[in-house]
Amino acid sequence: MGICRGNKKDQQTRRGGTKAALFVYATEGLENMAFVSNAVSLVTYFYGYMNFSLTKSATTLTNFMGTSFLLALFGGFISDTYLSRFKTCVTFACFELLGYGVLTTQAHFDQLRPKPCDGVAPDQTDQCEKASNTQVLLLFAGLYLVAFGTSGVKAALPALGADQFDENDPEEAPKLSSFFNWFLFSLTSGGIIGVTFIVWIGANEGWDWSFTVSTLATLLAIVFVCMGKSLYRNNVPSGSPLLRIIQVFVVAIKNVRLAIPERAEGLHEIYDKETGEEYVELLQRTDQFRFLDRAAIVRTEGSSASITPGPWKLCTVTQVEETKILLRMLPIIVSTIFMNTCLAQLQTFSITQSYTMDRNIFGFKMPGASIPVIPLLFMFILIPIYDRVLVPIIRKFTGIPTGIRCLQRIGVGLVLSAISMVIAGIIETHRKNVAFAHDMVDSTEALPMSVFWLGLQYGIFGAADMFTLVGLLEFFYSESSAGMRSLSTAISWCSLALGYFTSSVVVEVVNKVSGGWLASNNLNRDKLDYFYWLLAGLSVVNFGFYLVCASWYKYKKVEHKQVKDNSIVDVRSKVEIARA
Repeated sequence: MGICRGNKKDQQTRRGGTKAALFVYATEGLENMAFVSNAVSLVTYFYGYMNFSLTKSATTLTNFMGTSFLLALFGGFISDTYLSRFKTCVTFACFELLGYGVLTTQAHFDQLRPKPCDGVAPDQTDQCEKASNTQVLLLFAGLYLVAFGTSGVKAALPALGADQFDENDPEEAPKLSSFFNWFLFSLTSGGIIGVTFIVWIGANEGWDWSFTVSTLATLLAIVFVCMGKSLYRNNVPSGSPLLRIIQVFVVAIKNVRLAIPERAEGLHEIYDKETGEEYVELLQRTDQFRFLDRAAIVRTEGSSASITPGPWKLCTVTQVEETKILLRMLPIIVSTIFMNTCLAQLQTFSITQSYTMDRNIFGFKMPGASIPVIPLLFMFILIPIYDRVLVPIIRKFTGIPTGIRCLQRIGVGLVLSAISMVIAGIIETHRKNVAFAHDMVDSTEALPMSVFWLGLQYGIFGAADMFTLVGLLEFFYSESSAGMRSLSTAISWCSLALGYFTSSVVVEVVNKVSGGWLASNNLNRDKLDYFYWLLAGLSVVNFGFYLVCASWYKYKKVEHKQVKDNSIVDVRSKVEIARA
């Protein structure tokens, strides 16, 4: 496989597999433990300790989350072009470690924060001391060091783990799809500890201790990924995939006057015998975006070539198809953005809802920011059942190794996310009715309504996330070429990034158009239920758009060639990747 390169072939054979993936699972669990604990609770830190308004707290968090996932594109680019996936993980994790150190320092020293605004009614918080420019700058420095660091880890770590399973090996290929399920399981396991243990520490022992634990978790993540170094199958960067894509467009424009050959034999392709790889992956020509085929046309005069082939004059069919794959992926990623806009509400407004409700359970007061443990618990239970029980059963009927195709799995998640928003609207309507019935609209006391009502919307969205996130990760990894898998994995995270950024825009637009549905710092007087209903309706429209995109998508076709005795042997031709 193109990603499994090394100095000695037998060493690569001994490397990889489940044993190597275990270190990836541990790394992901620890890193996500720190990241998710802050993702669900930072809005309370901004609101209660940095004295931001409710809306500013929500948008600051969503902007931070969006940047974290959007920067994964940069991490993926670095991993595919300059560093191996392993080196990318270690390098970027060090930046994340530094960011948590900055946040810990600010949380520990009172002079680095404004005076907390305790016991003030929600409609009077504008009287609290504002954070100074220096304090805000220090906060953002820590936040975006974490965002930059986690972005590289999220881009390279899933691909590093998937690299440990050779899709050309009949014994390892089925384990590749299972890897993504267990990768999500490790992500979920770390998240459960983060939103319970670390969030509890922040609520009861102080934010400085919470950030300290996050720092230690990130440090341990670096240690674990390094411990598996001798077991990894490491990719060798094959040059910038973005540059190869740009070359295709440039050459296609240069050849715009040339007729496109009807047969693939009329286009340029080469076999790289110098890489020392056992298999060479060649992408077969497809009939979409045919104008790009001009980049692979060999210009001739008579029987001799009129130009000297070069990367800016002639591209291969595989290079052209690599570009087409990226173009075909874009509508899919666009159609999943809105689901993550809905997810952002569960990490902002739903957390704020929890603080107005009764959070006592068996004499223990649950921190509001720990409510997202509910979808994580759902995922923790459902993932093993899905991977070990449902997939084998469905596989018997469909004949597909993964049970259902990735695009079908994503679609199931989108439907469940729309249902989750409907439930959220119903529960918020009931919560407000309780507030009015007990004359507690302006009270800071907890309403006589259990916070576990929110578990309904969270649980359904947890199932949605299980289907969609894994579906996206596997889809982008399996459909991309070997030389751009970190970048493709990063693209799948961009759906989250754009969803968070879209959330900030949607909140601002809804506030202006509606006359202030979410403008107050008092949820009992806001129209959050209307907002959830709006999101539910838009989710249905978005699902219709996704169906169109998924129906239009054509899976890649791969031809495998074996390099043997300096010659190319056809070992597997015109294979459509059924698992995608």
